[in-house]
Amino acid sequence: MKQILNSLFILFVFSFGLHAQIYKTESGKAVFLSKVPLHDFEGSSDQLVGLINLEDKTVDFYLDLETLDTGNGKRDKDMRLTLETKKFPFGEFFGKLVSDFDTTSSEIQAAKVEGVFKIHGKEKEVEIDGTLQMMDEGILLKAGWILNLEDYAIKPPRLLIIKVDEEQEININALLTPKESN
Repeated sequence: MKQILNSLFILFVFSFGLHAQIYKTESGKAVFLSKVPLHDFEGSSDQLVGLINLEDKTVDFYLDLETLDTGNGKRDKDMRLTLETKKFPFGEFFGKLVSDFDTTSSEIQAAKVEGVFKIHGKEKEVEIDGTLQMMDEGILLKAGWILNLEDYAIKPPRLLIIKVDEEQEININALLTPKESN
């Protein structure tokens, strides 16, 4: 009987260990900072969806671009026209965590991912730096990078002689919780 209980315990621990390797979010926050001469504005969404699989180091995130909000209806409409969100509704990243992450530490740890970012129907290999921190609830992710609109064939909107900067600062912040088994 003791051997059966030990076997069940080992099976439970092993299956929990595999289960706890995948972390997901459906409510991460994505923010972009845009600049025009003498003015900056930002847009954000709290509907960033993604997962990190620590076993194979896969990182997979996407954002419905229609959920971005700048606080100005006309600017939002212009942004959606510029991004052609009806034709290209998502910003997506798929890649690998290339840095180590110690799940036994609650310290903030530097993290780097490499992969493909896709927006406006164009893809580009990118490296993104950020941090990961193990929390009681899951993994806290913070990351940021500069997105050059030209790399994705996005023409910056302009009003008369004032044009939106080609470089957009992108930041994400998400708490990823252990994925429930199906």
